[in-house]
Amino acid sequence: MTDRSFIRHVVFFSAKDKGDIARIRDGLSMLRDIPHSQTFEVVENKNVDALSGEVDVVVYAEFESDDALRAYKSHQLYQDAIAVVRPLRELRIAADF
Repeated sequence: MTDRSFIRHVVFFSAKDKGDIARIRDGLSMLRDIPHSQTFEVVENKNVDALSGEVDVVVYAEFESDDALRAYKSHQLYQDAIAVVRPLRELRIAADF
């Protein structure tokens, strides 16, 4: 097993209205311009799991350290993305590992 010291940041979102999924994805895509992540993706869930369909959009990012993740979350674009996405989303679940 390889020792990986970076932080993986995964956030799941569900839309209040399924018609807003693209707007949520686009709002979260603004986060791509924040310079602190090593890897960054925003994708719509393909919903191929027959037992779970709550998640509509997933953000996946990797950071070199806790400090880099904190800097990412304190960036103005992070606040701008929240302003777009929060009114449109129902569920937000985050995990950092």
